[in-house]
Amino acid sequence: MCGGLSYEGCNFLRQRLVLSTLSGKRVRIKNIRSKEDDPGLRDFEASFIRLLDKVTNGSRIEINQTGTVLSYQPGLLYGGSIEHDCNPQRSIGYYLEALLMLAPFMKMALKATLRGVTNDPNDPTIDLLKTTAVPLMKRFGIDGEGFDLRVVKRGMAPGGGGEVVLSCPIRRTLKPVQLTEQAKIKRIRGVAYSVRVSPQMANRIVESTRAVLNQFIPDIYIYTDHMKGANSGKSPGFGLTLVAETQNGCFLGAEMSSTPQGQGDPILPEDLGRNCAKLLLEEIYRGGCVDSSNQSLALLLMTLGQQDVSKVLLGPLSAYTIEFLRHVRDFFQVMFKIEVQKPLEDERKGGDKVLMTCVGVGYSNINKTIK
Repeated sequence: MCGGLSYEGCNFLRQRLVLSTLSGKRVRIKNIRSKEDDPGLRDFEASFIRLLDKVTNGSRIEINQTGTVLSYQPGLLYGGSIEHDCNPQRSIGYYLEALLMLAPFMKMALKATLRGVTNDPNDPTIDLLKTTAVPLMKRFGIDGEGFDLRVVKRGMAPGGGGEVVLSCPIRRTLKPVQLTEQAKIKRIRGVAYSVRVSPQMANRIVESTRAVLNQFIPDIYIYTDHMKGANSGKSPGFGLTLVAETQNGCFLGAEMSSTPQGQGDPILPEDLGRNCAKLLLEEIYRGGCVDSSNQSLALLLMTLGQQDVSKVLLGPLSAYTIEFLRHVRDFFQVMFKIEVQKPLEDERKGGDKVLMTCVGVGYSNINKTIK
């Protein structure tokens, strides 16, 4: 394995494979859960590798018999129409986060139909990605008619049965961005969804959420989305996604889903609404122009921008983002300038902010067909 990068352990598998695919550098990961009773790759990770294989052309993937060593030689990003059955151990959001990072750099515009669990407590749900990640990507010039993420069927954990369609246009290059102003919140929108339970659940969630948020801002609208019949998946459940929009068009999101059937104590819709509202307030306190779940997406798009300076103001960096910065340094040799900004006492701007600055690598999509 000369010329490639070598890692150990099962953490950050998606980051490594996505960055490897974009940079074209080989990667070898060893000691994947080698000390555990059930060693090797989990089913959901194998399913993710299969998805990568579907969107690329000419990737070479080698896994040893126990599944503890993975070597990956990336091919060209091809795209086109694909269908994939995601493993129900993780929600479709786990797979979509990585696909959104790859989608603009395909040879053909991507139209992906993913089936599985659309909402679970661990991964970002489709609603959150649609309302925060998609507008963020539009800031970098990835927009147009064809950019759409839609839930055809909802499927709650553990049964799944949901379906999501992502269509994303391709871009030759990305625009550099300057998102350095922390603005005030002007409105809050949300979706309270319920499947295979009483439609009243969604209304109860909305009521308890408004009780918390109406103290701060009057412009709140939470849609209720009750899917029934074939579109409601295989398991019962409910949940809420909230998004706060700032005056300069940044989106901060928070969400909560009910405990999956048969996995621990059930949660009341009133508690779920209240807790989710508090999570949103926490996210607003952390602040920045990008919420904590999309930090790594923003940093990747900055790295891949033209050879110009990009600046983004973030809230405190999550552990996942810090590791992502290390991987970006490994794969693209890009280092970020990190400046901590402490808001003044009387400004009421929330917690400490971090201003991230970098010069893009001038990544251009060599796969794109020239018509």
